[in-house]
Amino acid sequence: MKRLTLYHVVALAIPILLLMGGCGRTIDPGMRGLRWSPLSGGLEKESLKNGFYWRAPWNDVFEYDVRYQSFTEKIDALTADDLSVTLHVAITMSPIPDEIYFLAQEVGPNWYQQLVRPQFLSATRGVVAQYSMVTLPERSSEIGNKIEAVMVESLKGRHLSIYSVALSEIEFSKMVLQAIENKQAKEQEKEQKEFELIIAERNAEIARIQAKGEGDALRIRAEGEGESLRIRAMGQSKAQEIITKTLTPDYLKYKLYDSPNSKLVIVPDKSNVPIIVSPGSDQTR
Repeated sequence: MKRLTLYHVVALAIPILLLMGGCGRTIDPGMRGLRWSPLSGGLEKESLKNGFYWRAPWNDVFEYDVRYQSFTEKIDALTADDLSVTLHVAITMSPIPDEIYFLAQEVGPNWYQQLVRPQFLSATRGVVAQYSMVTLPERSSEIGNKIEAVMVESLKGRHLSIYSVALSEIEFSKMVLQAIENKQAKEQEKEQKEFELIIAERNAEIARIQAKGEGDALRIRAEGEGESLRIRAMGQSKAQEIITKTLTPDYLKYKLYDSPNSKLVIVPDKSNVPIIVSPGSDQTR
C-alpha cells in the first residue's frame, strides 16, 4: 500500500474543510436565525441567537436583523385646506426577536416593503389631512405622534415593534410659500397697527389726565381768587360801615377846621354878608 504523501493529505483536507465550512453558520450580534430543514421538518420555531451553529449541507439558516432600523419615505399629501405638501417621514422599528418564526411564516424577510410601507403611507396621508397647511411646521411633533399611534394600532399582532415616527422635512410649493409669506406680512402689519393703537390710547389717557390736572389747578386758583375778593369786599364794607357811623356833623366841622387848607372867617351872626373862600388861594374876597 502506498503511503499518503503531503500532497495527497492537502488534496483530501481541502474538500473536507470546504465541506465542514459549508456545514456551519455564524449568527452575528443583532441578528436572529431560523433553521430550514427541507427534508425533515421545514422551518424550525426556535430562533438562533448570535454564535456558530452546525448544519447539514442540504439544510440552511435564514437570518433576520432584529436591530432597530429607520425607514424614510417621501410622501405627497393633501392638507385640510386642500393644499399639496411633500413630507419626509421616518419610522424607526424592528422585528420582535422572539416572534421571528411567525414573521417569517406570515410575511417573510421583506416585511417592510410588503407590510409596513403601504400602511405607513396611508397613515401619514390620513393624519396630515386633519391639519391646515400653515400649522404643519409648528405641530410636526404632534403629527408624528399621531402617525405612530395609527401604525401601532394597525400593526398590532404583526410581530413588529415601532420605536418612533418623526417628520424630518416639509416641502411646500412656490405658490404655497408665497401665500405663507403674504399671511405673515399681514399678521405683522396687524400687530404693528395694534401696537400703534395701544400707544395712541395711552397718549390720549395721558393727555386727559394732564387736562384734568390743569383744569383742577385753574378751578382751585379761581376759587382762591374769588375767596380773596370776597374777603377783601367784606373788609371794605365793614370799614365803610365803621367810617359812616363815625362821620357826625360835629366831627366833620372839626375836620374842616383842623384842615391846613381850610380858610376860617368869623363874621357876625345874621349879618347876611356873603363870604367867598378860594381854597388854595391867599386872597379872600
